[in-house]
Amino acid sequence: MKEEKKLNGVEPEALSFEEAMKRLDSINEALGGENVKLEEALALYEEGVALVRICSSKLEEAERKIKILKMESTGEITEDSFEA
Repeated sequence: MKEEKKLNGVEPEALSFEEAMKRLDSINEALGGENVKLEEALALYEEGVALVRICSSKLEEAERKIKILKMESTGEITEDSFEA
């Protein structure tokens, strides 16, 4: 199993979706700056990739949990899984 590095001292699985997105926004701003050294830019890029994976995983998990309720023509309510 692949071991994930801590992101800013935090275990990746401990981050909420919102925290990961907020950090991605700050990375995006930092990479857009004029005074970013190459080494720092590469480290930020790698962190961003890890955060994108975390966000994607959390979204996929949420999609699996979403159920769609449908009313049939008979008036019966049925439950279907969400399919993106």
